[in-house]
Amino acid sequence: MTEYKLSRRMRKIVELTNEIYIRGEDRPSEEMIDEINNRSLEKKYLKILPKASRKILTSSFIIPVSSGVVTGYYFSNPHLTAMGLSPLIVYYHGGGWTFGNMEFYEAYLSHLAEVTGACILSIDYRLSPHFKFPIPVEDCYDALIWAAEGAKYWKIDPDRIFVAGDSAGGNLAAVVSILARDRKGPSLAGQILLYPITDGRLRTMSLEEHADTPMLNAKRLSFYIDTYAREPKDILSPAFSPLLAPDKTRLPPALIITAEIDPLMDDGCLYAMELEKAETEVKAFTAPGAFHGFMMYRYATGRLESECAIRQFVSGRNLKNVQFISEDVLKREAKSRHSILDEKDEKA
Repeated sequence: MTEYKLSRRMRKIVELTNEIYIRGEDRPSEEMIDEINNRSLEKKYLKILPKASRKILTSSFIIPVSSGVVTGYYFSNPHLTAMGLSPLIVYYHGGGWTFGNMEFYEAYLSHLAEVTGACILSIDYRLSPHFKFPIPVEDCYDALIWAAEGAKYWKIDPDRIFVAGDSAGGNLAAVVSILARDRKGPSLAGQILLYPITDGRLRTMSLEEHADTPMLNAKRLSFYIDTYAREPKDILSPAFSPLLAPDKTRLPPALIITAEIDPLMDDGCLYAMELEKAETEVKAFTAPGAFHGFMMYRYATGRLESECAIRQFVSGRNLKNVQFISEDVLKREAKSRHSILDEKDEKA
């Protein structure tokens, strides 16, 4: 088993998330999964998450989907929406299509709404093993249509609607982007894929190299695939494995962020390469020294740079000019450029 050097804070993150998701169990039972998804988080768990923003209001909606309903959690800054139209991120949570404790995501998405200046609609889509592929896919697509139609009531700019997700949620965001093109659905300004799984066959080099990382291992990944699929051949469907989609042209611009120490690193990198081959605009970053799931945790390596990249993208910066640096560094660079221009003006 590979030994990973972890900081004190990272060890605490691993310890507490192992408790939350019972990572000692390679194949948790349905009862265990339901308990995890519905439990109220203790304060010790909340300490490792970003602080929920006091500027952000949270509300919920019941969203009609095919053969049922799902809940959407809406995060917005009333000060910004009062000033004009805001971008909207329709967000699909991670958890292997199996886990989805929305209290766990609330603090993170509230924080993300503040730092990006976007409104966020988080979709509590139906989960396996109770609802297997392709039900979560259709839930997420139906929720996007609902959000696009309701955008005018929330002071949302209809030309700045993004889909985003982490891990399995990144998979769903990529698939929804393809469906929106193929079904002539809502026009998307972009897709934000955070360490996504894009190939259910699980045969990449990064999976072999990082099969036993503290935050995600090969056994748990296999469990997620087996639990989500109705039958083995499902993994060959582009709606399950977007990397296998035969046509990757005319998709929305993609910002893809992966973690260096992650069995899914190659999934994101290979998908970025395929999008580039298809002449779909894409920018990919790998967070050095980061583990799978790092966006969720207050002190995790790579989080600040990733938040800054997402903020640049949704605020309208051309994707090719998006940088993977923290807001502090970005501000210092901008200040330095302005100083150089001022000096040139004085000399002129």
